[in-house]
Amino acid sequence: MSDGHHRADFTCGVESLDRYLHTQAGQDVRRRANGVFILVDTTAPDTVLGYYTLCATALPPGDVPDAARKHIPRYPLVSATLIGRLAVAKDRQGQRLGAVLLADALRRALASAATVGSSMIVVDALDDGAAAFYAAHGFVRLPESLRLVLPMRVVERMMAST
Repeated sequence: MSDGHHRADFTCGVESLDRYLHTQAGQDVRRRANGVFILVDTTAPDTVLGYYTLCATALPPGDVPDAARKHIPRYPLVSATLIGRLAVAKDRQGQRLGAVLLADALRRALASAATVGSSMIVVDALDDGAAAFYAAHGFVRLPESLRLVLPMRVVERMMAST
């Protein structure tokens, strides 16, 4: 993310995601609270087409679904990478840019996992539609929750096959 991006012009149709990019993202980057990654078109590099955030997190092993539990170490807390937000500009939705952003987030999370220690990726979907998007990309939904996880070993296999 840079100051050259026209963040104030971005709208995805979800007020909380728009507001975050407009008002909070710059502070989070400066404070190192989140990495904010912006997708732009090379012909208009100041126009934000979409964005996502990454940060470190941890969760209790009991929060990890059985299908993913075999991929994690037995520690009091499981280290993970959180995709905190992911949004595509309203006028560009339906063009698979969400999948492009997610693939980039997975690549970055995998690359950093060996350095900072992260055994899975976590997302907290805003609604059932967002949860379905992540589930379609291999994430496992926690029971009665909008939280989904994807073991880093699965990400590694996904990246090796592309």
